[in-house]
Amino acid sequence: MTSLLEKLPPVRGRYVAQADLKKHVWFRVGGLAEVLFKPKDEEDLCSFLKEKPSSVPVTILGVGSNVLIRDGGIPGVTIKLGSAFSSIKFHENFLEVGASALDRTVALTAANHGLGGFSFLAGIPGTIGGAIKMNAGAYGHEMRDTLISCTVVTSQGLIEERSLEELGFDYRKSALPEADIVINATLKGYPEKSSLLHEQIATIMQEREISQPIRSRTGGSTFKNPPGKKAWELIDAAGCRGYRIGDAMVSEKHCNFFINTGNATAEDLETLGTYVQKQVSLQSGIPLEWEIKRLGIKADIKKGLNGHA
Repeated sequence: MTSLLEKLPPVRGRYVAQADLKKHVWFRVGGLAEVLFKPKDEEDLCSFLKEKPSSVPVTILGVGSNVLIRDGGIPGVTIKLGSAFSSIKFHENFLEVGASALDRTVALTAANHGLGGFSFLAGIPGTIGGAIKMNAGAYGHEMRDTLISCTVVTSQGLIEERSLEELGFDYRKSALPEADIVINATLKGYPEKSSLLHEQIATIMQEREISQPIRSRTGGSTFKNPPGKKAWELIDAAGCRGYRIGDAMVSEKHCNFFINTGNATAEDLETLGTYVQKQVSLQSGIPLEWEIKRLGIKADIKKGLNGHA
C-alpha cells in the first residue's frame, strides 16, 4: 500500500509521518497526525499546497491552546507554522505580525515599543493566526478592534489579502474559509507610555492567574458565552462544577474550563462537554456552543475505516 508520504510533493521544510500530536496541544490528549508538515517559509507552504494531490485533506494547527484533537488522530496533512512565520515589525502605529507569533509576545513587544491597543492579547493563549480565525477576544477587546487586514494562502497555494470587511468578524468567528491559512496580519495601535502598557499586561496576567486554571492541562474557554449570559455561570447553576468523567473534569476554579487531571482521553473530554451542554439546557433552556475547536476523528470511527470495527 502506498503511504501518504509517497504521494506528497518534495518540500524544503519537514514531514513527520504518524506524528504524536499530544505534545502539540495544551490538553495533552489526542491521536496521531497521518503526516505533520512544518513549512520552511511562505514559498514552501505555497508550493506544497499547489502541488499536493487534491484528495489529501489539510488541517491547520497553531499552539493547540483552544483545540481538542480526537483520539483517532487527524487524517491527511496537518500543517504547523514555525518561527519563519513569527516575525513582528513596526511601522509607526502599525504592526506587521506573522501568524505564528504568540498573542502574549505581541502584547509585550508592542508595550516595549510604546504602542497601545494590544494589551488584551496577553489574556489570550494562542497565536495571531488562530486569534484572527476566531476573532479571539478578552477583557473587552477583540481582534476586529485592532486588525486592518491579513494575508492568507488559499487551498490552491495562492497568496491573497483579506480586508477587515472581508473577514466578516462576529462573536468568536470570522468568514474566513476553513482552508485559508493566515500567514501574517497588519494591526493598528496608538502611542502610549510603555510603563502603563506593562502595568495593563501585568494586571491581566494576575487576573488570569487568580480566576483561571492556567497551570493545568486545559483548553481554555470550552463554550462560547450565549447572548447576554456567561457560560461559566450557566454551567455552575446546572451543578456541573467539579463534575468528572474519568480524568476529564470541569474546573472547580472556572466552570467554563475543562481539565485533564491525569490520563483523560479526548473522548472523555468531549463526552464531558456533551454532558454539560445537556445539563445546562435542562436547567436553563439555553444551548451552549463549543468554542474549543475539535479536530480529527474519533477512535471508533478510525477502527471502522481501517476495517477493525
